[in-house]
Amino acid sequence: MNNTPISDALALRATASTFDAQRGKLPVPGDVHRSPDSVAVARQISELGALISGLGDEVLFRVVDHDQEAHSARVITSFAAAVGPAGEAASALGAVVHQLSFLNQTEHLRDQPDARDAREAAARVTVDALGTADTALREAADSLHAASATVSPPSARLQAARSRSTTAAPAFASPPPTVPGAAAPADRIARGR
Repeated sequence: MNNTPISDALALRATASTFDAQRGKLPVPGDVHRSPDSVAVARQISELGALISGLGDEVLFRVVDHDQEAHSARVITSFAAAVGPAGEAASALGAVVHQLSFLNQTEHLRDQPDARDAREAAARVTVDALGTADTALREAADSLHAASATVSPPSARLQAARSRSTTAAPAFASPPPTVPGAAAPADRIARGR
């Protein structure tokens, strides 16, 4: 099995990128190009289901290996921990589809006061659910990126290059020299009216 720290770090990074890509696909209420659409959200739920299945495969692949490397426990834990946020995001998107379906079914009632209140509540639930999905996907991606760095930290060469980088230098320079003629003479007294 190819279960080296580098291959596992790459697998963690690739999965983190998949979570980032799912975040990028989330609908944005009010955005003409990314407004919530039941079909697109349902497809994304399916994609998250496949992602959860892939996470399970990553865990299984490593758990059945009898000759686990020292870093394997961290990798297994990281992939397994990402299942929760993926499920949370899928659940939140399920709520979005539910609310969008309600909005579609009640479109013809939108001018009635009771229906208007219910439709406004459905829109708020949709926005909240999309926020929950976004947060869950971001946390999973961040966690997998962090795990990748601990499994296979940057090489000594890269760390040395970072220490020599200009970003490591102080962020501010010495103040510019003052122009001698710009200051008011000391013997002058300023008076106001």
